[in-house]
Amino acid sequence: MKQPVVVIGLGEMGGVFSRGLLRAGHPVFPVLRESDLGTAVAAVPEPLMVVVAVAEGDLHPALDALPEPWRERLVLLQNELLPRDWQAHGLTDPTVVAVWFEKKKGMDHKVIVPSPAYGPHAKVLEDALGRLDIPVQVLADGEELVYELVRKNLYILTTNIAGLITGGTVGELWAQHQDLAREVAGEITDIQTALTGTEFDRERLIQGMLTAFDADPEHQCTGRSAPARLQRALAYADEFGLGVPKLREIAGSV
Repeated sequence: MKQPVVVIGLGEMGGVFSRGLLRAGHPVFPVLRESDLGTAVAAVPEPLMVVVAVAEGDLHPALDALPEPWRERLVLLQNELLPRDWQAHGLTDPTVVAVWFEKKKGMDHKVIVPSPAYGPHAKVLEDALGRLDIPVQVLADGEELVYELVRKNLYILTTNIAGLITGGTVGELWAQHQDLAREVAGEITDIQTALTGTEFDRERLIQGMLTAFDADPEHQCTGRSAPARLQRALAYADEFGLGVPKLREIAGSV
């Protein structure tokens, strides 16, 4: 039998990862909101990895509560994730995957593009998710991981925030409101640059975002989290003294 894997959070994403890991032969030990972490660590003191599948807003509390024996075995998969999120907890080498598949309640998963992953357990994720026909692209280095995380953030934030004005699908956003999308994307890139301390090839990021647009043009721009994403973006802009006039204009009109 292969080494067990701990999965913290068994929502839609946690369920997909658990199913893939089980198919790959790994026993899965679930940790739920009401679970006692001391009991969990006693049951699985040395898992192969610990998949943190909580929502974005629950990530930092989950990492704060993480038992010491599990800290060096992490897999992170949240949206809006950047290195500063795990570095704030003294974590240096987690496995990180930029998830490019959807999973909604009552529906099977839907792949948009391959999900890039980097870190000690990237190959394990490639094998496990591959059992579900979810492609994973194993990255060669940490610099590419930062680019891929920013590309995913650019997609989510541009579509969510511009979509507060336009509504509709990502295909319609680009076909009918490209100037708005580019303006929002430019300001989001300013924020991501400040958050990562990295300068990016901006046209490469745009083309990377468009790869996802083309793969699923009917994807809706906004969801219930869009207003909160806008407010977080503005808070980051304030933190770094960025003007972001288009984002502020959108916030004033919704």
